[in-house]
Amino acid sequence: QVQLVEAGGGLVQPGGSLRLSCVASGSIFRVYAMGWYRQAPGKQRELVAGITAGGSTNYPDSVKGRFTISRDDAKNSVYLQMNSLKPEDTAAYYCNANYKNLAYWGQGTQVTVSS
Repeated sequence: QVQLVEAGGGLVQPGGSLRLSCVASGSIFRVYAMGWYRQAPGKQRELVAGITAGGSTNYPDSVKGRFTISRDDAKNSVYLQMNSLKPEDTAAYYCNANYKNLAYWGQGTQVTVSS
């Protein structure tokens, strides 16, 4: 079992930056692939950044070059640095841990990009 707690969301102006963090507890963090997803009202949840246990990363085109995912296995943590934020980045952001057929989700943190 893995518990995930996100933090770092908030209100930011277009062009601004935010850094989300996710702390995991309850299992061997380093074996998990980690991801950040987002869900805007009326839309499906979508992946915005993923990082494997080995540190390989992937991003959709919509955030590539603006978002950076990283992990610190010593701190059981994964981070999402978001730069050049746009109003369309507004959503609830969720941390995900995945290992074989096991998947866990955090409770989400709201990011609102507005002037």
